[in-house]
Amino acid sequence: MVFLKFCECKVLLLCSNMGNEKRVENPENGHGPAAVHVLPEKKRNLPNFFLSVKLKYVKLGYHYLVSNAMYLFLVPVICTLLAHLSNVSVENFTELWNHLRLNHFLTVILCSVSLAFAATLYFMSRPRKVYLVDFACYKPQPSQKCTKERFMQVAKGLEGKLVIYAQDIGEIGVWPSDIRTQGLDAVAGEYSMAAAMDETDVVIFGAIDDLLAKTGVRPRDIGILVVNSSLFNPTPSLSARIVNRYKLRGNILSYNLGGMGCSAGLISIDLAKSLLQVQPNSYALVVSTENLTRSWYRGNERSMLVTNCLFRVGAAAVLLSNKFSDRRGSKYRLVHTARTHKGADDKCFNCVLQQEDDKQNVGLSLSKDLMAVAGEALKINITTLGPLVLPVSEQLLFFVSLNAKKVFKMKIKPYIPDFKLAFEHFCIHAGGRGVLDELEKNLKLTPWHMEPSRMTLYRFGNTSGSSLWYELAYSEAKGRIRKGDRIWQIGFGSGFKCNSAVWDAIKTINPAKDKNPWMDEIDEFPVQVPGTYSLFKSQYCLSCQHL
Repeated sequence: MVFLKFCECKVLLLCSNMGNEKRVENPENGHGPAAVHVLPEKKRNLPNFFLSVKLKYVKLGYHYLVSNAMYLFLVPVICTLLAHLSNVSVENFTELWNHLRLNHFLTVILCSVSLAFAATLYFMSRPRKVYLVDFACYKPQPSQKCTKERFMQVAKGLEGKLVIYAQDIGEIGVWPSDIRTQGLDAVAGEYSMAAAMDETDVVIFGAIDDLLAKTGVRPRDIGILVVNSSLFNPTPSLSARIVNRYKLRGNILSYNLGGMGCSAGLISIDLAKSLLQVQPNSYALVVSTENLTRSWYRGNERSMLVTNCLFRVGAAAVLLSNKFSDRRGSKYRLVHTARTHKGADDKCFNCVLQQEDDKQNVGLSLSKDLMAVAGEALKINITTLGPLVLPVSEQLLFFVSLNAKKVFKMKIKPYIPDFKLAFEHFCIHAGGRGVLDELEKNLKLTPWHMEPSRMTLYRFGNTSGSSLWYELAYSEAKGRIRKGDRIWQIGFGSGFKCNSAVWDAIKTINPAKDKNPWMDEIDEFPVQVPGTYSLFKSQYCLSCQHL
């Protein structure tokens, strides 16, 4: 139908142009047939309808039509019902009730009891709603910062002369605690357990202290604790360290996740959500962090130097609740979580691997297949999450496209749903610039949607599982979160895993009334990120410098 309308418009425009042409007869010497010259009239400034009417508005109208089709169908039904009920008097209702009471008393009692039982069963068995009361991200102290120039000077002392650094990380980096206390020379020196514990204590206790101060929740009220740190897992565990520091109650459900990569933050959220379903009226504390002191790579293997470039010190503490009384004071409601694991595939399993190099230096090796593996994992995760969040209009378009390709063997590109119709904000794990570029292109996102992820990578680097919360804090600091907005968090991790969490904003966030790691400098962002060239054929956006 649209194609016919298009052809009809073209025919009308063509006829209109032919009608506006002038015919001029110039007889030669007054004899013979006149030579007819068709002179076009001066071009009129008519609007180009095919350029002015953008397809995105047509698609948006289709989206609104399909999404509200049920309401459009119910309107005439409700109007007809109301018109019929307007003719029924009170006496008619009284007569109907008396008839049922006298002739079908037992039926009425059974129906009433069944209805009450079904309602009770529903309210008792339905999933408990999980609310995000608040969260806090660790803001590094000035003593923890160093310039990129200073780092390059120290790097000269390392064995070998090849140093790789990330151009999309800002001029100021945040480094481990032993750098803070002993100077940057510790990069090439000893990595003691005491220094690593000092780093972890500073970041996780700093984030938890800020969170408890913001929410006013007492430590003994917390019934669930989930901590994730991929590369640093001391004994006793980090979760036990938190229990000891804050004197949490003895029957707390405590979990410590290790070795699960940068997506462990969302895995912890999913675990806490499951625990809150069976623990009524409880608080769950989720802590995400990573340790650089013990995971710093001191060799010269290119694929293992990448982590030295991207990873930085950071931590986030998140407080979840299933208490109905916390609904009004909470920021977000957890709507969905989706987890994808590609560990059964050897290529996916080995793309991020902690191992030793030729000189027995332990580091994290990143394969050149990482981007392809991440894309495949994201595709499966989207397939799981899409039916839960996408509007009906997008699901219909995807279904039609899939059938046209599979059933009718039509050579068309697969339809990529427009996730901007399902979410207002995107928090994509700041694992590297290459990953962000690919997701922006494949999901057809705008620079505005990618800004929180890119600025987090630039300012704070890759803080592993906590990076998603720095990104959400950026959107809050910019004053972008409005009541009813939907947020999609996407995390990638070794294994290989892709996890998602969907949040619904309960209230509008006022950045002026909220403590936020970005607030002191939010007016300076966004910034222009310098260009880079790749290390592994556009897989990692890094720059190489030979010293």
